[in-house]
Amino acid sequence: MGTKPLSGIRVLDLTNVLAGPYCCYQLALMGAEVIKVERPGTGDLARQLGADPDRNAALMGVSFLAQNAQKKSVTLNMKTEQGKALLRRLVRTSDVLVENFRPGVMARLGLEYDALRCENPNLIYCAISGFGQDGPWKDNPAYDQIVQGVSGVMSVTGDDSSAPLRVGYPLADTVGGMTAAFAISTALNDPERGGFLDISMTEAVISSMGWVVSNHLIAGQQPAAHGNENTTSAPSGTFACADGPINVAANRDEQWQSMAQHLGRGDLLAHPDYATREDRKRNRHMLRAELEDVLRRRPAADWVEELNALGVPAGPVLTVPQILREPQVRNRGLVAEVETPDGVLALTGSPLRFGAFRPVPETAPPALGADNDQIWSDLGLSADEIETLRQEHVI
Repeated sequence: MGTKPLSGIRVLDLTNVLAGPYCCYQLALMGAEVIKVERPGTGDLARQLGADPDRNAALMGVSFLAQNAQKKSVTLNMKTEQGKALLRRLVRTSDVLVENFRPGVMARLGLEYDALRCENPNLIYCAISGFGQDGPWKDNPAYDQIVQGVSGVMSVTGDDSSAPLRVGYPLADTVGGMTAAFAISTALNDPERGGFLDISMTEAVISSMGWVVSNHLIAGQQPAAHGNENTTSAPSGTFACADGPINVAANRDEQWQSMAQHLGRGDLLAHPDYATREDRKRNRHMLRAELEDVLRRRPAADWVEELNALGVPAGPVLTVPQILREPQVRNRGLVAEVETPDGVLALTGSPLRFGAFRPVPETAPPALGADNDQIWSDLGLSADEIETLRQEHVI
């Protein structure tokens, strides 16, 4: 691919931790120049987070590395008048600004959208927050854990004995960040460039729960936690085999019929408890027991191969290390290696592919303030002025 889709777009990334940085990482992978604007001395809190204490101490924590490659880093104290003036100058040269402060923080600094659009009428200003820029919860602190709870996700995760249960990764941050990246990309395509984007992580997560929400709003169904069962059909869910579980989604009648015949349980097809889709859904736990009696006799891999060959969707239940080793993922280039002063980093690239081209990071996550000299000198500051700002802790 010659030119990446967002080449020539400059994004100011004022965000911290995950939702905002993940959003801006997606934009960077698509070719945007992303300038991460960080607090002098400490920077993004994620620089101190992750499973490697030595990296945390060096302000290059694994949590930071995960979604900050392909970016530049400058430091700026936006509480100072000089810092505010420098941000305004940066805004004049930029297309997008992304922040994930609590609503009202940027206004108290005099750097809210209405103030900054005076510097650049075409600025796309994206504010990511837990609940949105208005409403009774707008001032409440919101982290992924909080949003998972209030959005209803935890209430439908797990089963009767374990719900409410947190999803095992920062779902709300990630969905919120991807929603913001989608919104920004859309706004960049608007012929009348410029505007304010209000991204609520809670609303992004609720939107992603489409079937659960619609079943409640339209069909009056009370959402509940069903564990590994897919309640829209049966047999559809996770089934025990001799050496571990598999997932099966025999959602169509012909798939159910093929599965029953292959397992030597054609007798179930004539059983009145399993005659129709609704019958099978109603009696899904009895049906599971009948099928697992056969599935437990052989390894999961055998059943996956044989059922898929019959057109019955089936798949193994893998760990994260296992799926990363699978040729299906490894050979498609989702994970790329980036050279750093401390060695090679393995990082995930974009989940999108343009034909055979997948955007992956080409430069390592930046050290704190690594691009101060270049970015500030490009704005017209002299080396002496930059050094003075550094001594005064403005940058």
